[in-house]
Amino acid sequence: MGRRAVTGAVRGGALLVVGDVITDVVARHRGPLAPGTDTAAAIRTLPGGAGANVACWAARRGGGEVRLLGRVGADAAAWHERELVARGVRPLLVVDERAPTGTVICLVDGDAAGERTFLTDSGASLRLDPGDWSDALLDGVARLHLSGYLLFAEAGRALVAVALRAARARGVPVSLDPASAGFLARLGADRFLTLVEGVDVLLPSRDEACLLTGSSEAADAAARLSRHVPLVVVKQGAEGALLARSGEVCARVPAVRAVPRDTTGAGDAFTGAFLAALLAGADPEQAAREGCGAGARAVERTGGRPPVLP
Repeated sequence: MGRRAVTGAVRGGALLVVGDVITDVVARHRGPLAPGTDTAAAIRTLPGGAGANVACWAARRGGGEVRLLGRVGADAAAWHERELVARGVRPLLVVDERAPTGTVICLVDGDAAGERTFLTDSGASLRLDPGDWSDALLDGVARLHLSGYLLFAEAGRALVAVALRAARARGVPVSLDPASAGFLARLGADRFLTLVEGVDVLLPSRDEACLLTGSSEAADAAARLSRHVPLVVVKQGAEGALLARSGEVCARVPAVRAVPRDTTGAGDAFTGAFLAALLAGADPEQAAREGCGAGARAVERTGGRPPVLP
């Protein structure tokens, strides 16, 4: 286990994802929770984490090798490695002997279109730091993706700065998903935009885009953000996606119809398929169409990952 050196280019280049690997405890209930007593629920323990989910959906789409750098506790390291390998991802996991693997309790309301509430203990994932980085991780890499969760801890912010510098030095484009409107609000929009300077593609949800700009309209928010980042892709769930460049919306991509069961990981699915499509040579609008398709498949499943590869 532990981080391993990566050498040698792969055909077309690989996608390197840096981010969180989390254990999800998904509790699916119907109707409001009953305070002070029992609420019946179907409960499952599943592998998750925004960064890991993105990597798995990218591998599912195909188009190039997908690697994942993350930090996990010794308690669940072997299980997470097996789950990533089973979905076609090359895991580069740092095992933390001091902190447990991060855990998220996902409360999913089956009577509210699968909407979910998260209770988050980030554990070892927030301890990923510059000491876990090596420029050799970019050998053979065509795109680097950073999970926004890295920005919510000092160690992660330092790692993002190091990874961005290394990617720029090699001409590797970098994408980032803001990850959490709640954490983002505490970080602050101005600080976030400063931290992501040098990112090529930003993939916020509608709520995150509006929070970052103070706008109430997704299209206006996308346009404003594209003055800071060359390409902005705003994920709107059932309303599809918006693409913006140079201060203007340049494409609107419709959603793919789906019957929601659990919306956990839908944005990660979009991001993974989008990045894999870019890696395979698709233009951003076509990549967004593939992202919408993956998001639709994700909401019809429980948990944030695609099925295990056959």
